[in-house]
Amino acid sequence: MNSDRIKKITLYPFDIRLNDPFVISLETITHAHNVLVHIQCEDPLLNGWGEASPYQTILGETQATQLLTGTLIAKSLIGISVTDLTTCIGKLNTTIAFNRCIKSAFEMALQDIYAKIQEKPLYKVLGGQAKVLKTDMTIGIGSPESMVESACLFVEKGFTEIKLKLGKDPLEDISRVEKIRSALEPHIKLRIDANQGWNADDAISVLKEIAQYSIEHCEQPVSARDIQALKKVHEQSRIPIMADESLFDSNDALALITLNACSQFNIKLGKSGGIQEALKILHLAVLHGLPCQVGCFSESRIGITALAHLAVSSDQIVYFDMDSPLMLSEDPVIGGALYKLSNEIHLDDSPGLGLQVDSTFLKTLTKIEVD
Repeated sequence: MNSDRIKKITLYPFDIRLNDPFVISLETITHAHNVLVHIQCEDPLLNGWGEASPYQTILGETQATQLLTGTLIAKSLIGISVTDLTTCIGKLNTTIAFNRCIKSAFEMALQDIYAKIQEKPLYKVLGGQAKVLKTDMTIGIGSPESMVESACLFVEKGFTEIKLKLGKDPLEDISRVEKIRSALEPHIKLRIDANQGWNADDAISVLKEIAQYSIEHCEQPVSARDIQALKKVHEQSRIPIMADESLFDSNDALALITLNACSQFNIKLGKSGGIQEALKILHLAVLHGLPCQVGCFSESRIGITALAHLAVSSDQIVYFDMDSPLMLSEDPVIGGALYKLSNEIHLDDSPGLGLQVDSTFLKTLTKIEVD
């Protein structure tokens, strides 16, 4: 039987406008410029979806480069059986170095098919069990007043965890946190993310000033590659430091642990290159007692569904930053992870990822087919 051999792979570039411009310390995002990966086997019922959301300032990938590298990867997979998942994932890494975000989209699609072959939802294949996840809601950088307004609006909608983007002017960042904390009830949890925007001294100063406001953690306060600066901030901060842009794969995780440069990990499929590498990071986090968060770029519910299946597979994941689909002006996904009561994410027991992409939406897109 060759029914599980890969017959055709299609890449679809697509653009979806965000409801509002999203400002972080590195850039302002107005659209998700993503890539869909659709893998089809000889058996037409065996097909899987994946999604890549490139942030060029973090990942070094763009939609255009992902289409080029994705075509190379697709050619390497034709004819291989998806039941040999190890070989398939190995092809992603031997065909081209780096380019982890587009590789993650291929692995999502492969994992989708692999779980369908076993007639199980992916989270069960990964050893997890269904549970409701509660995502935070992220507020981009703006004036303190506008960020207060957004925070209050999200709390009214039912969010109990608010994440604040910081990393511009340190004094303004302190003011932002102070005003938002004052406007919210004490039970509302606050998290902050500087996206590498501070130097070590400014980070230490800001974190010292805002420690009084019950901040759960601070993501990536300093430059991604300056691990010594991250370590310095971690050692002097009362607020737990979470590595994000400094953490791509399990090699980075081990280096961060060895240097005692942070106390928490933020895992994103677009950084790790896929679920398999994310599981290796989680293994290290369990061994060394580091709580983890799963995070996102500007994925639709395709990427977020794959992330949700990972998220329910490990109790080491205790923070959920999975709000990107709520920022998009379109939702082309049928099935998959569903948002309920604003901040709750629910999975069902459909095989694989349990989703399809709206055929009407697909007809509007250009495509690259490899067979």
